[in-house]
Amino acid sequence: MLCGARQQLRSRLLPALLGSRGWPPGRGGPSPGSPNALLPVAACAYGFAAASAEAGGWHETLASSAPAHWAEALLMGTREATGLPWWASIIVTTVALRSTVTLPLAAYQSYILAKVENLQPEIKIIAKNLNYDVALQAKQLGWSKRLTRLVYLSNMRRIVSELYVRDNCHPFKATLLVWIQIPMWVFMSVALRNFSLGISDSEGEFSVREQFSTGGVLWFPDLTVFDSTWILPVSLGILNLLVVEIFASQKFEKSRFQKYVTHFIRGISLLMVPIAASVPSSIALYWFCSSFLGLSQNLLLRSPGFRQLCRIPRTKSQSDTPYKDLFASFYAKLFLRK
Repeated sequence: MLCGARQQLRSRLLPALLGSRGWPPGRGGPSPGSPNALLPVAACAYGFAAASAEAGGWHETLASSAPAHWAEALLMGTREATGLPWWASIIVTTVALRSTVTLPLAAYQSYILAKVENLQPEIKIIAKNLNYDVALQAKQLGWSKRLTRLVYLSNMRRIVSELYVRDNCHPFKATLLVWIQIPMWVFMSVALRNFSLGISDSEGEFSVREQFSTGGVLWFPDLTVFDSTWILPVSLGILNLLVVEIFASQKFEKSRFQKYVTHFIRGISLLMVPIAASVPSSIALYWFCSSFLGLSQNLLLRSPGFRQLCRIPRTKSQSDTPYKDLFASFYAKLFLRK
């Protein structure tokens, strides 16, 4: 059966890929593989965005930008429509954005990544056969090892791209969530900062700031000052770490680079604690709600029933008992580590 598949590849694919003279039409590229689906990398971008917002001179440009004013209008519209106090309006707005924007994009991301994962067995078979045929061609034509490798990588990249087009699952589509979520997070934070500091260009800016000063609840009644108890910042750090650890508990082999990135994001999650403690409570509350909903979204997307509802293809790595497996992974990491 393998010989038949190899013969078919040789007769149909190889001549078209190598050309009539056996020379690659383009330069070589990286070997194919599954994309880096490291969702918590967004947390790293969030941390840098927050730090830069406080220190960068370009923050004033962001504060007066159209997207920031749109975010202000959304917050004002939510409060006027619901009649809720400002702390509740911030939570409701965050839930609405996460439910109508982020969750569908996250489901689409999971859909793309599942299709890419399901392509890997086919890609491995093609890679094995192509490697054999290129080696045979190199022996016949007297290619060097470098040229042989170049031909293999160039044509393997082309084959994988064709497979992505065939199944409409190019990994770049999985990054759509990041390109939408990070700007949304940044401009919502900027809008809340404008309201808290009274630098908004919208009408009634001073009344909004006064409303923020009495629009909090519990231990943060004033949304214009930082949380002196550090409850919100510490809770934010814990939530971000939970998101990172949930990803780290996934049962697939991670590259050395992915392990380094995971450790780096753990550090960023801890760095977010003092950053959140130095901004107005309104921003810290938004960050906390956003991270909490992000964690909930991450857990929801592990549900087999929800994945089936979203028509996300089943993969080999998917578990029928994801929450039980997650608990077992955390238990082993905390109590059984030697």
